[in-house]
Amino acid sequence: MKENMSWLTNEAEDYWGNPADRSRTGGWLRAAQILGIEMVERLSTMGIAVNLVTYLTGTMHLPSASSANTVTDFMGTAYLLCLFGGFIADSFLGRYRTIAIFSVVQALGTGLLATSTALPQLRPPPCHKNGGIQACQQASGFQMGILYLSLYLIAVGTGGLKSSVSGFGSDQFDDNDEKESRQMTFFFSRFFFFISLGTLLAVTILVWIQDEVRRSLGYGICSLAMFVAIILFLSGSKKYRYKRSAGSPITHIVEVVAAAMKKRKLELPQDSSFLYEEAPQGTGIRHTDQFRFLDKAAIATEGDFEGAGGSKPDAWKISTVTRVEEVKMMIRLLPIWATTIMFWTTYAQMITFSVEQASTMDRSMGHFQIPAGCLTVFFVCAILVTLAVYDRFFIPLWKKWNGRPGLTNLQQIATGLILSIVGMAAASLIERKRLEVAKSVNGATPLPITVFYLVPQFFLIGSGEAFIYTGQLDFFITQSPKGMKTMSTGLFLTTLSFGFFLSSLLVAIVKNVTGGSTGKGWLADNINHGRLDLFYGLLAILSMVNFVMFIISAIWYKPMKPNNSLQLKEARAEEKC
Repeated sequence: MKENMSWLTNEAEDYWGNPADRSRTGGWLRAAQILGIEMVERLSTMGIAVNLVTYLTGTMHLPSASSANTVTDFMGTAYLLCLFGGFIADSFLGRYRTIAIFSVVQALGTGLLATSTALPQLRPPPCHKNGGIQACQQASGFQMGILYLSLYLIAVGTGGLKSSVSGFGSDQFDDNDEKESRQMTFFFSRFFFFISLGTLLAVTILVWIQDEVRRSLGYGICSLAMFVAIILFLSGSKKYRYKRSAGSPITHIVEVVAAAMKKRKLELPQDSSFLYEEAPQGTGIRHTDQFRFLDKAAIATEGDFEGAGGSKPDAWKISTVTRVEEVKMMIRLLPIWATTIMFWTTYAQMITFSVEQASTMDRSMGHFQIPAGCLTVFFVCAILVTLAVYDRFFIPLWKKWNGRPGLTNLQQIATGLILSIVGMAAASLIERKRLEVAKSVNGATPLPITVFYLVPQFFLIGSGEAFIYTGQLDFFITQSPKGMKTMSTGLFLTTLSFGFFLSSLLVAIVKNVTGGSTGKGWLADNINHGRLDLFYGLLAILSMVNFVMFIISAIWYKPMKPNNSLQLKEARAEEKC
């Protein structure tokens, strides 16, 4: 009997709501069923994003800038909805139901996208020559409406999945058990492997199918693969472990702000020990004098407590000092958060305008024609090479030189920002060379210039991503309260979201200022007639200004002691999506 009891864990429940039996629930097999959903999600999202701009310009006949903004708005929405998906999972549905529902939504979205690209009625007729001039009819409002509906169904599905898949996968291991704790560490490394595998398949095989076989077939494969993954996921329902939700950190933050607003006219006590606190002395978060307005949420007044004998605090009327300090810690992250958004704006150019550049250049490699979207494979290569060199060579040398195991998280972010500046400067020079070639042949495509000229900008931005991604994630996880790790992960994801949205805004402003409604200017409808090099140069300048603001923010910020490595690994997987 005692042996059977040792297999039970009180931190998770089985399908029927009883304490989970470690011998019968969870483990590697259940985690693998969950990872299948993640790999297919990555395959679908990246397979669509990296090659969508060629469909919008070549088939739907949208202007260059409009096509780029459609892609960045789609990606921005998908990442922004990760925060919403996390709130839904923590507050209402739980991780299992969130994954099940949103994976179906994404499968329906990719299925609708496959249909919209297959039916001739849902796309405009091909371009034709009219008096020696290429005449193209732009997609109608109805045709674009169906396309947008499918894209944003996918974005909603992606947001829900990204917020819950890795967390539910880690729930299948008990970190209080020594053996399963080690297995959880390996789970996160395998999580990264599945993400990388999905991305690699997306930017190579899936993009090739879209360009060389049939685009609708590529999207149909994604939809079918997701339905298969859903069936495999649901088949393990009675064998999963389910952890009870502690509630959404967003709700806790709103409660603190609401309580402080209600008591905004009250005077703060001179001694912070008079503020309300439940945690035993020495176990809560130490009070700080920064953002003192929020301290008013911890002033105890009549009517703040409810229940028998008035012993239960009303969270909307009073908060503990620890809860207030947790909110303050999240606020202190915001300057660094704001100054990392610009990197993802430069990143957005690599899956939009850089793919358009590639589509005009000589992409032949022997007898093989490289699809324009496949150039993003250099992102994956740059990330893998950079991380390998950093781990195998830089860290040992750095540790030998100054005794530290690598760069700090803020130094990694700074390195990523510097590489993005260099990458945009290189992209500007390369585009100037491409435009010179285009002018010499009157814009005839493909231009007699190899597409491999674009490799430096892909590699520099990809290497920058390797540094800033790990640096941001390390920073947001180790410098946030223990109870708000999911919230800080969502905060990190919003930098990607706002980076894509900022790209859309800058494109719209530059197009309006330099070309108006003429279809010319820096971001002309045909990039061979525009000045994309100047737009890249503008991004390089803005990135330099942003870097200065980051340095100021980093000097102002006072770091807290990092948490343990297991928390960091767990949060990294939860973020990576």
